[in-house]
Amino acid sequence: MTVLTEQTLNDILQYLEKSINSLALDGLDNLEINGGEEMKSFLENQFDIRLENLLISKNSSIHHLESGMKNLVIQKKQEIILKISKQLNN
Repeated sequence: MTVLTEQTLNDILQYLEKSINSLALDGLDNLEINGGEEMKSFLENQFDIRLENLLISKNSSIHHLESGMKNLVIQKKQEIILKISKQLNN
């Protein structure tokens, strides 16, 4: 497994933010999700799946990140989901 730099992880998180935002917008129109908690749960699951796939493509895994990097991922995930939730509620 490869050790990721903070810059690589930041690049992955920026890509994920765009990807999840796009998914949320498309999801409103195309998915049979009732919004609210269902949408939040769906987006959180997609974030996790996409993150792991991106890390695997870099020969890494969430399990191999340092604790500081894991905390950054958790904070960014919460920030993205909260931001999308606010947008959907407006």
